[in-house]
Amino acid sequence: MSLLIVSPGKDPKAWVEALKNQHPGLNIYVYPEDHDKEEVDFALTWNHPRGIFQNYPNIKVVASMGAGVDHITSDPELPENIKITKVVDDRLAEDMGTFVLTLVLAHQRNLLHYRESQINEKWEPVPYTRNNDVKVGILGIGNLGQSVSKCLLKNGFQVIGFSKHKKDFENVDSYAGEDEFDEFLEQSDILVNMLPLTSETEKILDLELFEKLPKGAYVINVARGEHLVEQDLLAKVDDGHLSGAALDVFWEEPIRDEHPFWKHPKIRVTPHIASVTHPNSVVPQIIENYERLQEEEELKNVVERDRGY
Repeated sequence: MSLLIVSPGKDPKAWVEALKNQHPGLNIYVYPEDHDKEEVDFALTWNHPRGIFQNYPNIKVVASMGAGVDHITSDPELPENIKITKVVDDRLAEDMGTFVLTLVLAHQRNLLHYRESQINEKWEPVPYTRNNDVKVGILGIGNLGQSVSKCLLKNGFQVIGFSKHKKDFENVDSYAGEDEFDEFLEQSDILVNMLPLTSETEKILDLELFEKLPKGAYVINVARGEHLVEQDLLAKVDDGHLSGAALDVFWEEPIRDEHPFWKHPKIRVTPHIASVTHPNSVVPQIIENYERLQEEEELKNVVERDRGY
Protein backbone atom coordinates (compact mmCIF):
# COMPACT_ATOMS: atom_id res chain seq x y z
CA MET A 1 0.00 0.00 0.00
CA SER A 2 0.99 3.64 -0.40
CA LEU A 3 0.95 6.99 1.36
CA LEU A 4 -0.47 10.02 -0.44
CA ILE A 5 0.58 13.63 0.26
CA VAL A 6 -2.07 16.24 -0.56
CA SER A 7 -0.96 19.82 0.17
CA PRO A 8 -2.00 22.27 -2.56
CA GLY A 9 0.17 25.39 -2.51
CA LYS A 10 2.58 23.83 -0.03
CA ASP A 11 5.89 22.42 -1.28
CA PRO A 12 5.92 18.73 -0.24
CA LYS A 13 9.63 18.16 -0.91
CA ALA A 14 10.74 18.35 2.73
CA TRP A 15 7.93 15.99 3.74
CA VAL A 16 8.84 13.42 1.09
CA GLU A 17 12.49 13.55 2.13
CA ALA A 18 11.70 13.19 5.84
CA LEU A 19 9.29 10.31 5.19
CA LYS A 20 11.85 8.48 3.01
CA ASN A 21 14.57 8.94 5.63
CA GLN A 22 12.30 7.52 8.32
CA HIS A 23 10.89 4.69 6.18
CA PRO A 24 13.10 4.05 3.10
CA GLY A 25 10.80 1.42 1.62
CA LEU A 26 7.65 3.53 1.77
CA ASN A 27 5.87 4.17 -1.52
CA ILE A 28 4.84 7.84 -1.63
CA TYR A 29 2.59 9.63 -4.09
CA VAL A 30 2.22 13.40 -4.25
CA TYR A 31 -1.09 14.83 -5.44
CA PRO A 32 -1.86 15.60 -8.27
CA GLU A 33 0.76 13.40 -9.97
CA ASP A 34 -0.54 10.25 -11.67
CA HIS A 35 -1.00 7.33 -9.27
CA ASP A 36 -3.09 4.27 -8.59
CA LYS A 37 -5.86 5.41 -6.23
CA GLU A 38 -6.57 1.85 -5.14
CA GLU A 39 -3.06 1.54 -3.67
CA VAL A 40 -3.50 4.43 -1.22
CA ASP A 41 -4.58 3.59 2.32
CA PHE A 42 -3.06 6.56 4.19
CA ALA A 43 -3.05 10.29 3.33
CA LEU A 44 -1.04 13.14 4.80
CA THR A 45 -2.69 16.46 4.07
CA TRP A 46 -3.11 20.19 4.54
CA ASN A 47 -6.06 21.97 2.90
CA HIS A 48 -7.00 19.16 0.54
CA PRO A 49 -9.54 19.80 -2.26
CA ARG A 50 -13.04 19.09 -0.92
CA GLY A 51 -14.34 15.62 -1.70
CA ILE A 52 -11.04 14.24 -3.02
CA PHE A 53 -10.87 11.30 -0.63
CA GLN A 54 -14.10 9.83 -1.98
CA ASN A 55 -12.00 8.76 -4.96
CA TYR A 56 -9.80 6.45 -2.88
CA PRO A 57 -11.65 3.20 -2.19
CA ASN A 58 -9.06 1.77 0.23
CA ILE A 59 -8.09 4.86 2.22
CA LYS A 60 -8.44 4.37 5.96
CA VAL A 61 -6.57 7.31 7.54
CA VAL A 62 -6.26 11.01 6.76
CA ALA A 63 -3.48 12.59 8.84
CA SER A 64 -3.14 16.32 9.34
CA MET A 65 0.29 17.86 8.74
CA GLY A 66 -0.28 20.05 11.80
CA ALA A 67 -2.08 20.28 15.11
CA GLY A 68 -5.23 21.71 13.51
CA VAL A 69 -7.74 19.42 11.83
CA ASP A 70 -10.57 21.77 10.85
CA HIS A 71 -9.29 21.73 7.25
CA ILE A 72 -10.17 18.01 7.27
CA THR A 73 -13.29 17.90 9.44
CA SER A 74 -14.90 20.73 7.46
CA ASP A 75 -15.04 18.53 4.35
CA PRO A 76 -18.70 17.38 4.15
CA GLU A 77 -17.77 14.69 1.65
CA LEU A 78 -15.17 12.96 3.82
CA PRO A 79 -16.20 9.28 4.07
CA GLU A 80 -17.45 8.32 7.53
CA ASN A 81 -15.19 5.27 7.83
CA ILE A 82 -11.96 7.31 7.55
CA LYS A 83 -10.06 8.02 10.73
CA ILE A 84 -8.51 11.46 11.23
CA THR A 85 -5.28 12.02 13.14
CA LYS A 86 -3.54 15.17 14.30
CA VAL A 87 0.02 16.11 15.18
CA VAL A 88 1.00 16.35 18.85
CA ASP A 89 4.52 17.73 18.96
CA ASP A 90 6.63 19.25 21.75
CA ARG A 91 8.38 21.54 19.30
CA LEU A 92 5.06 22.96 18.08
CA ALA A 93 3.96 23.47 21.66
CA GLU A 94 7.21 25.19 22.64
CA ASP A 95 7.06 27.48 19.61
CA MET A 96 3.48 28.43 20.40
CA GLY A 97 4.38 29.19 24.01
CA THR A 98 7.29 31.40 22.97
CA PHE A 99 5.19 33.27 20.42
CA VAL A 100 2.29 34.00 22.76
CA LEU A 101 4.70 35.08 25.52
CA THR A 102 6.36 37.45 23.03
CA LEU A 103 3.01 39.03 22.14
CA VAL A 104 2.00 39.36 25.78
CA LEU A 105 5.29 41.01 26.74
CA ALA A 106 5.17 43.32 23.73
CA HIS A 107 1.73 44.46 24.85
CA GLN A 108 2.76 44.80 28.49
CA ARG A 109 5.72 46.98 27.63
CA ASN A 110 3.84 49.04 25.02
CA LEU A 111 6.15 48.16 22.13
CA LEU A 112 3.53 48.81 19.46
CA HIS A 113 3.02 52.29 20.92
CA TYR A 114 6.75 52.97 20.86
CA ARG A 115 7.04 51.76 17.28
CA GLU A 116 4.38 54.29 16.29
CA SER A 117 6.14 56.97 18.32
CA GLN A 118 9.41 56.26 16.55
CA ILE A 119 7.77 56.46 13.13
CA ASN A 120 6.21 59.80 14.12
CA GLU A 121 9.47 60.98 15.77
CA LYS A 122 7.79 61.46 19.16
CA TRP A 123 9.24 60.84 22.63
CA GLU A 124 6.20 59.50 24.50
CA PRO A 125 6.86 57.39 27.63
CA VAL A 126 3.75 55.61 28.96
CA PRO A 127 3.28 53.62 32.20
CA TYR A 128 3.27 49.81 32.20
CA THR A 129 1.84 47.10 34.43
CA ARG A 130 4.07 44.53 36.07
CA ASN A 131 3.67 40.92 34.96
CA ASN A 132 2.42 39.61 38.30
CA ASP A 133 -0.43 42.12 38.25
CA VAL A 134 -1.76 40.78 34.95
CA LYS A 135 -4.12 37.83 34.54
CA VAL A 136 -3.97 36.01 31.20
CA GLY A 137 -6.99 33.95 30.25
CA ILE A 138 -6.39 31.03 27.87
CA LEU A 139 -9.56 30.21 25.99
CA GLY A 140 -9.22 26.54 25.04
CA ILE A 141 -6.49 25.22 27.32
CA GLY A 142 -5.50 21.90 25.73
CA ASN A 143 -2.01 20.60 24.90
CA LEU A 144 -0.83 23.81 23.24
CA GLY A 145 -2.57 25.92 25.86
CA GLN A 146 -0.75 24.10 28.62
CA SER A 147 2.59 24.93 26.99
CA VAL A 148 1.57 28.58 26.73
CA SER A 149 0.53 28.65 30.37
CA LYS A 150 3.92 27.29 31.47
CA CYS A 151 5.76 30.05 29.56
CA LEU A 152 3.55 32.72 31.08
CA LEU A 153 3.82 31.36 34.60
CA LYS A 154 7.62 31.26 34.37
CA ASN A 155 7.53 34.97 33.57
CA GLY A 156 5.36 35.89 36.53
CA PHE A 157 1.93 36.21 34.90
CA GLN A 158 -1.22 34.93 36.54
CA VAL A 159 -2.93 32.37 34.31
CA ILE A 160 -6.49 31.07 34.14
CA GLY A 161 -7.90 28.64 31.61
CA PHE A 162 -11.26 27.79 30.11
CA SER A 163 -12.26 24.50 28.49
CA LYS A 164 -15.27 22.23 28.06
CA HIS A 165 -14.20 20.20 31.06
CA LYS A 166 -12.16 21.07 34.15
CA LYS A 167 -8.39 20.69 33.74
CA ASP A 168 -5.85 20.09 36.48
CA PHE A 169 -2.82 22.21 35.55
CA GLU A 170 -0.46 23.38 38.28
CA ASN A 171 -0.94 27.05 39.25
CA VAL A 172 -3.69 27.54 36.64
CA ASP A 173 -7.26 28.16 37.81
CA SER A 174 -9.56 26.10 35.59
CA TYR A 175 -13.01 27.21 34.43
CA ALA A 176 -15.38 25.03 32.44
CA GLY A 177 -18.87 25.05 31.01
CA GLU A 178 -21.33 27.83 30.26
CA ASP A 179 -21.92 28.59 33.94
CA GLU A 180 -18.29 29.63 34.45
CA PHE A 181 -17.60 31.29 31.10
CA ASP A 182 -18.54 34.83 32.12
CA GLU A 183 -16.49 34.59 35.33
CA PHE A 184 -13.49 33.52 33.27
CA LEU A 185 -13.89 36.39 30.81
CA GLU A 186 -14.40 39.04 33.50
CA GLN A 187 -10.96 38.25 34.95
CA SER A 188 -8.99 38.08 31.68
CA ASP A 189 -6.82 41.18 31.29
CA ILE A 190 -5.37 39.47 28.22
CA LEU A 191 -7.44 36.86 26.38
CA VAL A 192 -5.58 34.26 24.31
CA ASN A 193 -7.81 32.26 21.97
CA MET A 194 -6.58 28.70 21.42
CA LEU A 195 -9.88 26.95 20.75
CA PRO A 196 -10.28 24.29 18.08
CA LEU A 197 -12.50 25.45 15.24
CA THR A 198 -15.89 23.74 15.32
CA SER A 199 -19.45 24.74 14.50
CA GLU A 200 -19.82 25.70 18.18
CA THR A 201 -16.73 27.91 18.34
CA GLU A 202 -16.96 29.68 14.97
CA LYS A 203 -17.47 33.46 15.51
CA ILE A 204 -17.14 33.05 19.29
CA LEU A 205 -14.96 36.17 19.50
CA ASP A 206 -17.82 38.60 19.02
CA LEU A 207 -19.28 41.79 20.48
CA GLU A 208 -21.01 39.96 23.34
CA LEU A 209 -17.80 38.25 24.41
CA PHE A 210 -15.65 41.38 24.12
CA GLU A 211 -18.04 43.37 26.31
CA LYS A 212 -17.62 40.83 29.11
CA LEU A 213 -13.85 41.38 29.19
CA PRO A 214 -12.45 44.06 31.53
CA LYS A 215 -12.14 47.53 30.04
CA GLY A 216 -8.70 47.81 28.47
CA ALA A 217 -8.39 44.07 27.86
CA TYR A 218 -6.15 42.84 25.04
CA VAL A 219 -7.08 40.01 22.64
CA ILE A 220 -4.66 37.52 21.06
CA ASN A 221 -5.90 35.07 18.42
CA VAL A 222 -3.55 32.24 17.46
CA ALA A 223 -6.23 29.63 16.74
CA ARG A 224 -8.29 30.21 13.59
CA GLY A 225 -9.49 33.32 11.79
CA GLU A 226 -13.04 31.99 11.71
CA HIS A 227 -13.25 32.37 15.48
CA LEU A 228 -13.25 36.14 15.12
CA VAL A 229 -16.01 38.52 14.05
CA GLU A 230 -13.64 41.12 12.62
CA GLN A 231 -16.02 44.09 12.62
CA ASP A 232 -16.90 43.45 16.28
CA LEU A 233 -13.22 43.53 17.21
CA LEU A 234 -12.66 46.77 15.31
CA ALA A 235 -15.69 48.32 17.00
CA LYS A 236 -14.54 47.48 20.53
CA VAL A 237 -10.95 48.57 19.88
CA ASP A 238 -12.12 51.83 18.34
CA ASP A 239 -14.51 52.64 21.19
CA GLY A 240 -11.74 52.03 23.74
CA HIS A 241 -13.18 49.01 25.50
CA LEU A 242 -10.34 46.86 24.17
CA SER A 243 -6.79 48.22 24.24
CA GLY A 244 -5.88 46.32 21.08
CA ALA A 245 -5.29 42.91 19.56
CA ALA A 246 -2.62 40.65 18.10
CA LEU A 247 -3.87 38.47 15.27
CA ASP A 248 -1.96 35.62 13.63
CA VAL A 249 -4.90 33.96 11.83
CA PHE A 250 -7.60 35.29 9.53
CA TRP A 251 -10.72 34.34 7.58
CA GLU A 252 -8.83 34.91 4.35
CA GLU A 253 -5.06 34.38 4.18
CA PRO A 254 -3.32 36.49 3.12
CA ILE A 255 -5.68 39.27 4.09
CA ARG A 256 -6.61 41.62 1.26
CA ASP A 257 -4.55 44.73 0.57
CA GLU A 258 -7.18 47.20 1.76
CA HIS A 259 -8.08 45.33 4.96
CA PRO A 260 -8.46 47.72 7.93
CA PHE A 261 -6.21 45.55 10.12
CA TRP A 262 -3.11 46.44 8.09
CA LYS A 263 -2.84 50.06 9.17
CA HIS A 264 -4.71 49.99 12.46
CA PRO A 265 -2.43 51.46 15.14
CA LYS A 266 -3.70 49.11 17.87
CA ILE A 267 -3.78 45.84 15.94
CA ARG A 268 -0.72 43.69 15.34
CA VAL A 269 -0.81 41.41 12.27
CA THR A 270 1.42 38.38 11.72
CA PRO A 271 1.13 35.92 8.78
CA HIS A 272 0.05 32.70 10.55
CA ILE A 273 3.50 31.90 11.90
CA ALA A 274 2.84 31.33 15.62
CA SER A 275 3.82 27.67 15.45
CA VAL A 276 4.94 26.04 12.20
CA THR A 277 5.20 22.29 11.70
CA HIS A 278 8.71 21.00 10.92
CA PRO A 279 8.57 17.73 8.96
CA ASN A 280 11.61 16.15 10.62
CA SER A 281 10.04 16.73 14.02
CA VAL A 282 6.63 15.17 13.30
CA VAL A 283 7.31 12.55 10.63
CA PRO A 284 8.26 9.85 13.20
CA GLN A 285 4.73 9.93 14.62
CA ILE A 286 3.25 9.89 11.10
CA ILE A 287 5.28 6.82 10.23
CA GLU A 288 4.38 5.17 13.54
CA ASN A 289 0.70 5.53 12.74
CA TYR A 290 1.25 4.31 9.19
CA GLU A 291 2.91 1.18 10.57
CA ARG A 292 0.18 0.76 13.17
CA LEU A 293 -2.37 0.85 10.36
CA GLN A 294 -0.53 -1.90 8.46
CA GLU A 295 -0.40 -4.02 11.62
CA GLU A 296 -4.06 -3.27 12.42
CA GLU A 297 -3.06 -1.71 15.74
CA GLU A 298 -4.72 1.23 17.50
CA LEU A 299 -3.69 4.60 16.08
CA LYS A 300 -2.32 7.49 18.12
CA ASN A 301 -3.73 11.06 18.26
CA VAL A 302 -7.04 10.14 16.69
CA VAL A 303 -9.57 12.97 16.38
CA GLU A 304 -13.10 12.52 17.70
CA ARG A 305 -15.08 13.47 14.62
CA ASP A 306 -18.25 14.38 16.52
CA ARG A 307 -16.26 16.89 18.63
CA GLY A 308 -14.07 18.14 15.81
CA TYR A 309 -10.78 17.77 17.71
